[in-house]
Amino acid sequence: MNSSYRQNTYMDIALIIIGFLFCLIGLVGSFLPVLPGPFTSWIGLLILHFTDAIPQNWTFLGITLGVSIIVWVLDYIVPALGTKKFGGTKYGMIGSSLGLIVGIVFMGPLGIIIGPFAGAFLGELIRDSSESSKALKAAFGSFIGFLAGTFIKFIVCIAFLILFIQEVWNHWGNLF
Repeated sequence: MNSSYRQNTYMDIALIIIGFLFCLIGLVGSFLPVLPGPFTSWIGLLILHFTDAIPQNWTFLGITLGVSIIVWVLDYIVPALGTKKFGGTKYGMIGSSLGLIVGIVFMGPLGIIIGPFAGAFLGELIRDSSESSKALKAAFGSFIGFLAGTFIKFIVCIAFLILFIQEVWNHWGNLF
């Protein structure tokens, strides 16, 4: 085995590991509003196609990029629709996002559920403290919208991770 072949194999393995890590970070990003989950997972797919072992497929990368952009746009639309449907305002939407971050920091995984709801409720109360029942209804709508957006991002990130693993599996023989 010559050193050039071995060096390319080591580089391919490093790129596969880095791409896999991006897919995992994207999965985490599907829950955290500070990370663009599907786009981060897509970067993992892109990195995978820079290896010598896996042929570049620009159609595959274009379609998956399109999906990640659509999901990114939907991530802003779906929670807003949920909040609007239940009578909420921007205060509820902002509160939901901040509540998620605070919830995760102080409550861990349970904060993913409690944080957005509490944040949306507090956001609506800040806007108008005299309407607690309206704030509760808007918080519920914001929470439902947040969960729907998170679910869509999570499913796309899982699909990208499966596609990543499938590509590596299908071209495993090219690595060794």
